[in-house]
Amino acid sequence: MDESEKIVYKVVRSRRKTFAVQVTEDGSVIVKAPFLSSDLQVRRLVEKKENWIRRTRARILRNRSIAAKMGGKLSCEELRDLKAGARKLIPGRVEYYANIIGVRYGKVTIRAQESRWGSCSCLGNLSFNCLLMLAPPEVLDSVVVHELCHIKQMNHSPRFYDEVRKAFPEYDRWQRWLKNNGPVLMARLP
Repeated sequence: MDESEKIVYKVVRSRRKTFAVQVTEDGSVIVKAPFLSSDLQVRRLVEKKENWIRRTRARILRNRSIAAKMGGKLSCEELRDLKAGARKLIPGRVEYYANIIGVRYGKVTIRAQESRWGSCSCLGNLSFNCLLMLAPPEVLDSVVVHELCHIKQMNHSPRFYDEVRKAFPEYDRWQRWLKNNGPVLMARLP
């Protein structure tokens, strides 16, 4: 989108009480507005959010372009292969780091998730995204350590991150990689 190009948007009115601006995966802009809001209010909101809209749209389109270069959407067969590979690799990484951290864990499951890299239940059951198989091994390890440390600290407090960095000193570096490149990997889900 050219900086001088006017932002085109669609307005969806409903019983909501607040406004929201959304940039969809195809780059279109949707403004969600209360029924009684005026066109002027909507236009002013879009003008106020113009920089955010342009940045978000550019990021989405850039990620789509990178994903296309990486092979585009995964086929069902490729996704099955990723899950199978993750089921073979990740439990071993969990066991390795659980011994270092000094925790016991429950079940380990592998999923293809659209928004999470991992999770830890209050029972110590762990879930990991099979797309981690497309990332550098250090990224996978950083997510494994993060989830295992939740067994000790079920929060994201400074104490939690102290535990994470004690077990995996390069955690911040690989989380930055995931933050920057993760959306590209997620965009490959069918």
